Amino acid sequence: MLNPNAAPCDEGVIRSTRAAADCTARQKSWVLLATILASATANIDESVVNVALPVIEKDLAASVEVIQWLVNAYTLCLSALLLVGGAAADRYGRRKIFIIGLAVFAAASLWCGLSPSIAQLIAARAVQGVGAALLVPCSLALIGASFDESERGKAIGTWAAFSAIASAIGPLLGGWIVDHFTWRWIFLINPPIALFAIWIAYSHVPESVDPQARGTLDWRGALLALLGLGGVCFGLMAAPSLGWSDVKVIAALAGGLLLLAAFLYVERYSATPMLRLDLFRSRAFSAVNLLTLLLYAALGATLFFLPFAIIQVHGYSAVLAGAVFLPLTIVMVLLSRWSGGLLDRFGARLPLVIGPAIAALGFALLAWSVGGGAYWAFLGSTTILGFGMAISVAPLTTAVLNAVPAHETGTASAINNADASLANLLAVAIFGMLALGFYDRALNRHLGDTTISAETLQSVEAARGQFITPQATHTPAGPEQTRAQTIIKTSLGDSIQQIMMLAALLALGAAASGALVPRTVRPPGS
Repeated sequence: MLNPNAAPCDEGVIRSTRAAADCTARQKSWVLLATILASATANIDESVVNVALPVIEKDLAASVEVIQWLVNAYTLCLSALLLVGGAAADRYGRRKIFIIGLAVFAAASLWCGLSPSIAQLIAARAVQGVGAALLVPCSLALIGASFDESERGKAIGTWAAFSAIASAIGPLLGGWIVDHFTWRWIFLINPPIALFAIWIAYSHVPESVDPQARGTLDWRGALLALLGLGGVCFGLMAAPSLGWSDVKVIAALAGGLLLLAAFLYVERYSATPMLRLDLFRSRAFSAVNLLTLLLYAALGATLFFLPFAIIQVHGYSAVLAGAVFLPLTIVMVLLSRWSGGLLDRFGARLPLVIGPAIAALGFALLAWSVGGGAYWAFLGSTTILGFGMAISVAPLTTAVLNAVPAHETGTASAINNADASLANLLAVAIFGMLALGFYDRALNRHLGDTTISAETLQSVEAARGQFITPQATHTPAGPEQTRAQTIIKTSLGDSIQQIMMLAALLALGAAASGALVPRTVRPPGS
């Protein structure tokens, strides 16, 4: 839902070879409208899915392991193909790739909404990720190619403001749709918007390319990253149900790690790598990207698990589950301009230590809120989390750009955004595995402390592997059903509380990474 720059900024933002002056004022307005629509569609879709997960899990009778793939199928394809999508835009035309990405995203969204099974829904989400990897990098690239330097800042600011609004209303819209209609409509609203954006781009947006972009695209690296990350995620998410000694789990983890090692080798020696490993020679660049990985992993885990706590544990509506993220977004939007000047006043290190530390407090308070259940406590916790993220994000982004030479800022920004996407991918896989373990142990603990009937035990055992409160299928009505649901809800709440505390520890690790960033960040050798 929230990335360092709201959307990846590829090198086209910095080095556009089509003169911006060639764009008329009318064309520039169309460029801005098309990119806002595209970014808003992607932002809303990504955020509303998290709110709908508990309902989708119940409606399609899926396990937590399967539900994790609804998020990770999308994020996996986005993470692996993001940098290739930006490079393709530079080589083959930003408008062309933008339109292709929108078309793929729209078709996949239609498939999501009409999917009759969880397997098809996951496959459609993967295709959505491919479309997003093509259209998202092009949004800022088209703005950079169409507006000259005197206008670009205002244009990007307008685009960013509308993207922030989309991030704010996304969870609310998704919750309202889930409560009043069906979760399928969160996907079916995408195609009409995407088709309108395609018409605008085709009819009114000028094409731009980068003639200096040479060589072939790094498809080999992208494939290795996709398969490697996919193998690791499959192994981590399958381990709770199959066991760590299962041959499929061992093969997936070992194969994934070997493929990722091969990916790093290919990137090291490729003439046109999708991941510039030499940039990590900068201590500041490495430290800021480590901070991004830790902080956004904590945020990704929170965005995934908190709706389960609000809806399944405490019984609030999906609208309220979406609204709980509103303070986070509002605080970040309101403080974005102020936080952008922190690096100039205090240097990079101080805000990159204080911001994640405040975020850690927000995550810890969310753990406390899950235990208490008062809605105002959730809102207060996400407000504090918003302060921490606001203090972190703008200095983080600026430090990334300052750590590399001016002509490489687009590449650096794209890597940092891919890093944030990777953090979300790993967070859902790793924290999902841990949450299931916490959940099972909590169920065992509560069952051991309580004398219950065989029917109630059967109902509780049926809840293992799922983050939903089962209906009274095996449980008799009355006190026994209430007792079973109390055990399940309490165990689920205990599990999510522990996840929130781990998120707080990750944020503290991000603060420690911020301490490694020099006070003044400059490119190596400057």
